[in-house]
Amino acid sequence: MHPLPLRPPAMLAQAAASLDILSHGRFELALGTGGYRDAIASMGAPRLTPGQAVDALEEGIAIIRAAWDTDAPGGIRHLGEHYRVEGAPRGPRPAHDMGIWLGAYQPRMLRMTGRLADGWLPSLPRYRSFAELGAGNAVIDEAAAEAGRSPAGIRRLLNLDREREPGQLAELALEHGVSGFILMARDVRAIERFAAETAPAVRELVAAGRSPAAAGSPATLERDSASLERDPASMERGPASSERDPAFEAQAASERAPASAGRSQMPAEPGKTPTSARAGGAPLAAVPTPDDGVRLSSVRIWDESTRPAGPSPDPNRRYTPREQAAGRHLIDVHDHLRAELARLRDLAGQVAAGTLDAGAARDHISTMTMRQNNWTLGAYCESYCRLVTMHHSAEDAMVFPHLRRVEPGLAPVLDRLREEHQAIHKVLERVDRALVAFVTDPSGLDELRAAVDLLTDTLLSHLSYEEHELVEPLARHGL
Repeated sequence: MHPLPLRPPAMLAQAAASLDILSHGRFELALGTGGYRDAIASMGAPRLTPGQAVDALEEGIAIIRAAWDTDAPGGIRHLGEHYRVEGAPRGPRPAHDMGIWLGAYQPRMLRMTGRLADGWLPSLPRYRSFAELGAGNAVIDEAAAEAGRSPAGIRRLLNLDREREPGQLAELALEHGVSGFILMARDVRAIERFAAETAPAVRELVAAGRSPAAAGSPATLERDSASLERDPASMERGPASSERDPAFEAQAASERAPASAGRSQMPAEPGKTPTSARAGGAPLAAVPTPDDGVRLSSVRIWDESTRPAGPSPDPNRRYTPREQAAGRHLIDVHDHLRAELARLRDLAGQVAAGTLDAGAARDHISTMTMRQNNWTLGAYCESYCRLVTMHHSAEDAMVFPHLRRVEPGLAPVLDRLREEHQAIHKVLERVDRALVAFVTDPSGLDELRAAVDLLTDTLLSHLSYEEHELVEPLARHGL
């Protein structure tokens, strides 16, 4: 966030465009009025009142945009109260359509953001509640509409002063329109944890929130479908609550992925059938993935024959599209885990066979969903273990308690699933131990492969059992 009074706008425009060119289109310009007036004045910049600083910022934005508009004839000409530019040359043009972000908090600055800026970048410590953040969004949206702009053309990011729970960040994305999060941290471990654990957890929660089961009206579904067609790596996403996609940034490390917003449906009361189910529907189309019975390891960590079954569903029950989506989402999440597990196994096999060298392995892993700065087999295994643990923790903390309340007959199944989560965690610890051995001694690859085989047996069996028991109840009761 650059205080504009410290540099003439035309000079700042040239510097920002040069950085964008050098970084191949990765630079964005965030501006502020310069709230620390004494410090700014001590460096020789003019001392402005808050009102004057806002006026000067508006002039500065006009000059910066004129400097970047190299197609316009002649030089830059601006004769304002705070800045005078007479014929300064335009350019250079930024490498991409670079945005101007404002760190606004007061009503006048918020309205300027809606009228002139490309994005809003406040900091959570400055707001005492999430509701205040939502109120700021409303001011920006109103000002944008009055200026003939689409509010969806203004992205909303949020600086985080510390690590936050995934549920809090998901609420900010779903309920208050935040499209990205930036963790302000000096601790490298916090940054890595934010990228490897918090970001995937928030994506999963937000994806569930935007699913048809939680989206609400047909108009909302239409907006959500449109946002899904966008490039998932794009940073040009707007603020409409149904279209914003959470991005995650932590200092120099960043990770972006598509997601959006919606509302969670209210669960049905125990023993009651939702009204929507009685209005019509179709048979359950979300089909659980069957267990093929193939086992790669001779080790067995549980007796599958002792698994309890939940209450038998009503064979005549019909489900609306909204109801079908909750079970479908569970299967989609599990399919992602299955696909990543298959990639992990394939990579380990190629390295063991000597058909994949280190450089090729790095290129292969760099295309995977779960990525780390250290492009090694070991880093990927570790990242995958975190993903599984995060998914199970989310189920234990949110999904299972809800189902236990609305359908007490599922309690034995939920107890068993929780026990299996704990058992799988121990298998993941074995993968970690084998990983350490492999990193320090390449001969430890056999032990790593044996551990991955056991993980494959237990995880695939568990996922199939969970889907078989929970897909239908999730359709009836929602998330």
